[in-house]
Amino acid sequence: MANASAFGESSPSSHGYASAASAVKLACLGLITGVSLLGNAALSLLLLKDSALHKAPYFFLLDLCLADVVRSAVCFPFVMAAIGGGGWPYSALCCKIVAFMSVLFCFHAAFLLFCVSVTRYMAVAHHRFYYKRMSRCTCAAVICMAWTLSVAMASPPVFDVGTYEFIREEEQCTFEHRYVKANDTLGFLLMLAVVVGTTHVVYVKTLCFVYDHRKMKPAQLVPAISQNWTFHGPGATGQAAANWIAGFGRGPTPPTLVGIRQASHPGNRRLLVLDEFKMEKRIGKMYYMITLTFLVLWAPYISACYLRIFVRGAPVPQLYLSAAVWMSFAQAGANPIISFLFNKELRVRLRARFPSCRGTLTPTEPYCVI
Repeated sequence: MANASAFGESSPSSHGYASAASAVKLACLGLITGVSLLGNAALSLLLLKDSALHKAPYFFLLDLCLADVVRSAVCFPFVMAAIGGGGWPYSALCCKIVAFMSVLFCFHAAFLLFCVSVTRYMAVAHHRFYYKRMSRCTCAAVICMAWTLSVAMASPPVFDVGTYEFIREEEQCTFEHRYVKANDTLGFLLMLAVVVGTTHVVYVKTLCFVYDHRKMKPAQLVPAISQNWTFHGPGATGQAAANWIAGFGRGPTPPTLVGIRQASHPGNRRLLVLDEFKMEKRIGKMYYMITLTFLVLWAPYISACYLRIFVRGAPVPQLYLSAAVWMSFAQAGANPIISFLFNKELRVRLRARFPSCRGTLTPTEPYCVI
């Protein structure tokens, strides 16, 4: 009788705890879904409507935002239904489709961020080649390649190479990670880890290149040179420089004009001038923070998956697993926040689109070539 009463007293408390946990999970996932939909949709509209943002880096950002919108609108409602119903209420085929889409968007973000890291390195280290080759067609080709690789990584479990199942501990349909001797999903996790790790290696290489080229060179005194009464060098007047730009001067480029783009040749980009370097540096910093956030939010869940694969019967704490799953969900809404925090150009264009949010701004002179 004592055991029966004890069981009767503990059952309502455990049921109340489960109900409270489900309510908290639903509230958190609803907040993540709302932030993701609003933030990514707003940033996507800004990138589409503002012609000043029709550049290669922002085409990639637009693709990331649209993918997160679809993930939030399609995948998260099924997770909420599974939480509310206490299990998967739909068919096994539906579970495979939802798991396929979840894995697809995860690998797409990883592959695209790797491609972006390579383009960021090209923009800094090989500026002329980058601006000549990185057209809209090239951006579309890179995006299509990232989607193709993502489909290739997410499709095998649909054809029973690997298994998509409803994991009750995670309350979602995804890979069923078994012990290594009976495991067929290890390759997918290794590929994800290799792609994310290689992306960081490329950013480290870019950072090393930037710091290597920031070393000051010793000053060299260049005497003034005269050719047909056009003076070049430290002794040149403003009129002599203007004559050289207009095409009247012959000889080498005046040292004071090295790195300045001439108005007579708008399509011929030469050196990476200071303003462009600062812009590329801001965009690179934004994308690195997006990549770092992706790693931080997915690392706990990937670590739990590796623990299941390499340690037989490894007890993963339920609280840790739930937090890891929800951190991976939160990645869908992180990109707009990071983009506006670490990219001044996006904030300026947003204020220009919404004058009521502009406030008092100090007027600045537009950049022009004399």
